[in-house]
Amino acid sequence: MSVQSAAADVDVDLRQLFASLARNWLRILAVALVVTGLAFALTWLATPHYRAETRLLIETRESVYTRPDGTNDNDKPILDEEGVTSQVEVISSTDILKQVASKLNLSRLPEFDETADMPALSRLLVVAGLKSDPNEIPPEERVLTKMREKLNVYRVEKSRVIVIEFSSEDPRLAADIPNAIADAYISVQGNANIESNSAATDWLAPEIADLSKRVKDAEAKVASYRAQSDLLMGGNNSVLATQQLSELSSELSRVRANRASAAATADSVRRALQNGGSLDAVPEVLSSGLIQRLRERQVELKTNIADLSTSLLDNHPRIRALRSQLADLDRQIRSEAEKIMTGLMTQAQTAQARENQLVADVNTLKAASARAGDQQVELDALQREATAQRQLLESYLTRYREASSRKDSNYLPVDARVFSRAVAPSEPYFPKILPIAGAALVGSLLVMAIVTLLQELFSGRAMRPAAGARFERIEQVAMPVAHETSDHEPPDHEPPNQEPADIEDPRDRTAQAQAEPQAAAAAPATAPATGPATGPATGDDVGPAPRSLGEVEIDKAVEKLITSGAARAIFVSPEGDEAAASAVLVAREVSDAGLRVLLLDLTASGAASRPTLDSRLFPGITDLLASEAQFSDVIHVDLYSDCHVIPVGNADPVRAMRAADRLPIIMQSLTTAYDLVVVECGPTDAQGISRLVGEGTEVFLSMLEPNDEVAQAAVELIESGYPDLTLVTPVGHQTPGTPLPGRRSAA
Repeated sequence: MSVQSAAADVDVDLRQLFASLARNWLRILAVALVVTGLAFALTWLATPHYRAETRLLIETRESVYTRPDGTNDNDKPILDEEGVTSQVEVISSTDILKQVASKLNLSRLPEFDETADMPALSRLLVVAGLKSDPNEIPPEERVLTKMREKLNVYRVEKSRVIVIEFSSEDPRLAADIPNAIADAYISVQGNANIESNSAATDWLAPEIADLSKRVKDAEAKVASYRAQSDLLMGGNNSVLATQQLSELSSELSRVRANRASAAATADSVRRALQNGGSLDAVPEVLSSGLIQRLRERQVELKTNIADLSTSLLDNHPRIRALRSQLADLDRQIRSEAEKIMTGLMTQAQTAQARENQLVADVNTLKAASARAGDQQVELDALQREATAQRQLLESYLTRYREASSRKDSNYLPVDARVFSRAVAPSEPYFPKILPIAGAALVGSLLVMAIVTLLQELFSGRAMRPAAGARFERIEQVAMPVAHETSDHEPPDHEPPNQEPADIEDPRDRTAQAQAEPQAAAAAPATAPATGPATGPATGDDVGPAPRSLGEVEIDKAVEKLITSGAARAIFVSPEGDEAAASAVLVAREVSDAGLRVLLLDLTASGAASRPTLDSRLFPGITDLLASEAQFSDVIHVDLYSDCHVIPVGNADPVRAMRAADRLPIIMQSLTTAYDLVVVECGPTDAQGISRLVGEGTEVFLSMLEPNDEVAQAAVELIESGYPDLTLVTPVGHQTPGTPLPGRRSAA
């Protein structure tokens, strides 16, 4: 068994470490006070700097009373974020800074030009070549450099407010410079507007003269063309030929209607005469006065005949005379109807002749109207050109008058105004004596505390020996470990020239022998005195080993599992992912021995399955618990052995843990299909492995090196009902992520 020397490991004694602060409090406080005093003195002697600011608002300054005609608020340009930022650059431009420097005569001040009053030390450094000579730089550039260092121009976020901030050793100068910069900016913008207005008037004057000549020529062309084309204008502002054509068309339609009406009436009278029908249905016949009188006489004769027929016979001379008169009246009525028919026919013929004449006149006017239409198109084009030139001239004249009036009255508002002018500050912004001294005190205290702690650590005074004795006492209450090899025989998997991992140092044996009586006295009363050996029974065993919790190597753990015929091997790794290598190595060794082995990874990080599959993207136990995959989907083959692996998976861990009650069923199914199921549980406790334990279960505690964490985990597992706990260590074995010699290297 390999035992590490307890004297070789030390722990940090936190009580001793922080007690050093109390022992050295006087030194810490003295250094902090010295640093604070120095900071106070330096800030007291430092030259105070004052800061002032001027604020500008970018907005349209044109009023409703002076705005040019035809414009409104929607026509004015609105500065966006980029526009306001551009104005910031204009304010901090070299031209404006030069104007301010010249106006305030800043070159005479040592603050802005160090050559004005250069100290003797600086002159010596310049002579010695250790410092550049400021006289080599032009005075104007030196002043501008200092101004830019002290000037800060920025835009207030999400607004059109520009802040001009300046710092100086002189409080009055700190206020005068930003005010002067703002005034210079307003002046520059006003001059730019004046130049723009002057350029507009200078350009509009010759354009107006040229436009006046072009308008006159265009109107002359319109008048000349109208006279040449004989385009006489009638009513409704239309050409005379077109108007006459319209009137003749109306007259032609009326004549055609009259002719058709007369012809139709004549035809109806003719049919009535030819067919012997009644003429009473013809309105023109009834409207004749003669026919109306004849009809009255006819009615009178019929009345007399009817009266006489009551007393006289039909052949009476008097009745015969009346009937003869009645026949004469019928002939007269038909004769008058024929005359009416003849008149209507004559009227229709006259209307036909009039229609023919009108058709000829209309055809003549059509040709004249077509010619007039073509000429009107050309005339309209000339008129449009003249109108466009006239409108452009009128707009130019309006703009010219407005620009001239603004130029004469010198009214050109700038789209910016100063709404907050800088005033001389009464207190400096640097240095702040109390805050700086306070920060120096706190910082020096913190630094001295850290230095004291580091000194205590490096000196070794804050270190104490590791709890080896307690670990050994814990080892005494556990299960026995069978030793297959002698203390001086190296394991098969280690090189011969390397010291075997389980060869004990004689000093370790002596320490262990001294600790065993104390461990036996401290062992719990409930721990059994004897029990079965945890290692495999071999011919070299001389008897049952004492029940002590010791380290076994991978090969012995494999032999124990094969010999005992265990169906489940539960691995707990209190030290985290690195200790999970034991489960991988054991699973591979048992698989190479010819058994069907499955490695189930229940760690949160996938420490057991990642070296076997070289990836964390495979579906695994969480997918199976979340019902997102089946057994065939989550079982994969180890890339470096014949072992099968179920990784952590990619499902939601919270959702998967809701189905944790299915773990016993899953474990039962896996133990039925495989000879051995190796489960890596990570740093869990007895309650965490309760769902995994079943018939034929061996519990292993994976350990990298003896420490309190491993000892506490072992005691908790033993006290929770797992007295046959076995410690196994992967130390000295090849990394699980690489293939072992003589075995396949990759899938």
